[in-house]
Amino acid sequence: MSTSSETYPVRLDMREWTALIGWLAISALAGVTGSFFMPGQWHEQLAKPDWNPPDWVFGPVWTTLYALMGIAAWLVWRRDGFRDGSVPLGLFFLQLSLNAAWTPIFFGAHEIGWALLDLGALWIVLVATVIIFFRVERLAGTLLLPYLAWVTFAFALNFSIWRLNGQ
Repeated sequence: MSTSSETYPVRLDMREWTALIGWLAISALAGVTGSFFMPGQWHEQLAKPDWNPPDWVFGPVWTTLYALMGIAAWLVWRRDGFRDGSVPLGLFFLQLSLNAAWTPIFFGAHEIGWALLDLGALWIVLVATVIIFFRVERLAGTLLLPYLAWVTFAFALNFSIWRLNGQ
């Protein structure tokens, strides 16, 4: 693993641009599950806390977070590649898989408790990812902090919904 003190050339070559687009696309794929499992009537009927955000907030927030995740992973890949970056990028893919699993569990299967467990696992793996990304490239770790904050908020929201609905 390289240290964060190294600097990059400002200009990107075609390989780096292509890789950046690829990392953005990989990150966005986790969000695609949302298009298959829309909230619907079941979700509308759930008791929710007063601090539940309006539905329109989730699209822009997740779009931004997936972009930040893609850039962060790209920075780690750019610094260490797949071979030397196998641990941080492996954690990245694990957290991305847990992220993608939440929507079908919550909105598809209507399993609020299992979705909460998924978010707990996601939070743990994400904390590990943030820590190791910071060690590889400070900016990469920093870019994941809004995502960590949102997952923390999502866990609290999921927990409140779980409790309010007698689970």
